[in-house]
Amino acid sequence: MSFFEQLQDTTQHARNEMLQAPIIEKAVSGTVTLNEYRDYLAQAYHHVKHTVPLLMTVGGRLPEDKEWLRNAVAEYIEEELGHQEWILNDIAACGGDKEAVRNSLPAVETELMIAYAYDMANRVNPLGFFGMVHVLEGTSITTADRAADGIQKALGLPEAAFSYLRSHGALDQDHVKFFEGLMNKVTDPQEQALIVRCANIFYRLYGDVFLSVTTHK
Repeated sequence: MSFFEQLQDTTQHARNEMLQAPIIEKAVSGTVTLNEYRDYLAQAYHHVKHTVPLLMTVGGRLPEDKEWLRNAVAEYIEEELGHQEWILNDIAACGGDKEAVRNSLPAVETELMIAYAYDMANRVNPLGFFGMVHVLEGTSITTADRAADGIQKALGLPEAAFSYLRSHGALDQDHVKFFEGLMNKVTDPQEQALIVRCANIFYRLYGDVFLSVTTHK
């Protein structure tokens, strides 16, 4: 079994737990409200705006023997630039105030997930960040398009309100293949264990972000 397959297998329980969040079920089933979709997008904005800064931090802290991984981080950065603005435009397209979201504070759950990501990159080991990559990209390809379909059916929103979800549903399929190749080059058992542990933690933290959308009023 390749390391990527091990990563998939050993995080399956945490992944299934996260996918039981009410906002995901409501999105896919077409019972989500407009406020819930806007609230989801607001939290997405607050974590996605950190993607490029986090990648830059990771790239700068990788050791010389991981130069091949630093090159991959540079590719990720190029792909991820500006995605937070897509989310703000989606918010505007469904009648929200994107500047109010830009200037708002994240939910505590979102703040904690981002704080853990920075702490992992800066204090522990930048390789652990790839546990977060696994969670965010894997979640996108399994739920993004189905969620967009359900939300659009329920709310009758224009296609312009779904640039973030639609793009990540398709785009991240290629990303996951790229990520799979990277992870299969990680052969050190301690580094593998770190990435698995971080992925399981990120599933829990990201699940808490999803839960916050339907519990914070």
